[in-house]
Amino acid sequence: MIKPILLVEDDPRDLELTLVALERSQLANEVIVVRDGEAALEYLTRSGEHAARAEGNPAVILLDLKLPKVNGLEVLQTVRNTDALRSIPVVMLTSSHEETDVLRSYQLGVNAYVVKPVEFKQFVEAIADLGIFWAVLNEPPPGSSRTRRRHE
Repeated sequence: MIKPILLVEDDPRDLELTLVALERSQLANEVIVVRDGEAALEYLTRSGEHAARAEGNPAVILLDLKLPKVNGLEVLQTVRNTDALRSIPVVMLTSSHEETDVLRSYQLGVNAYVVKPVEFKQFVEAIADLGIFWAVLNEPPPGSSRTRRRHE
């Protein structure tokens, strides 16, 4: 079974564009969408409305910075401070160019910081590249329960 991509995005327009871009990249990964940081943490920790979801971590978390309830930096910090979640690649996918946001994201352990392009074609290409890299090409750390095996 292929691991899903967790997309954490509250803006309806950005959500739709990201889903279209991921669909065009023809990844086999299911995309799980949550609309705020609290729901992301519930999904990751299998609590709240996600308590009954199957075990396993997503292949990658595409995380918006500015989110309701719990912001992206707080989600990132929780992921990096939780043993069972620490090795999940996290890509901050945001419209913020603020140097403090970029710096803080890297200080907290983000794997990549991507500013959302405003031009649709450029945005689609950026998301497709992200999805392919993190969900397919990236080699996770040993013992991180990758669901597909390389040497069969």
